[in-house]
Amino acid sequence: MKLRESGIILFCEDYERVLNFYTEKIGLPIREQKSDLAVLDFGGSYLMIEDNGTASTTPKTRAQNPTVIRFNVNDFEDTILELLNRGVKVDVHSFNWGKIGVIIDPEGNRIEIKD
Repeated sequence: MKLRESGIILFCEDYERVLNFYTEKIGLPIREQKSDLAVLDFGGSYLMIEDNGTASTTPKTRAQNPTVIRFNVNDFEDTILELLNRGVKVDVHSFNWGKIGVIIDPEGNRIEIKD
């Protein structure tokens, strides 16, 4: 199999709200957009935001969503500060293997920023 590109599709209940979060708060640029889906740049891949998902008012459990969206960044501290300045709640956790900043998107999906 020769891959051209890989991507992740995130189904959401409130498409406009989630799209705004990933573009305005997280800062992912839009490649293309339609009324019910958008393709965002995601490192060397893409993140597709699409309608017809299920939201949760609390962080989703692994049973509800066994996937984590992770962004590996070059400058962890600057990235965390930038997100905080945009109004994103980030919980930083330190481990012997590094640090992660945990974010929960508007529908309860977990995002991690990794140093």
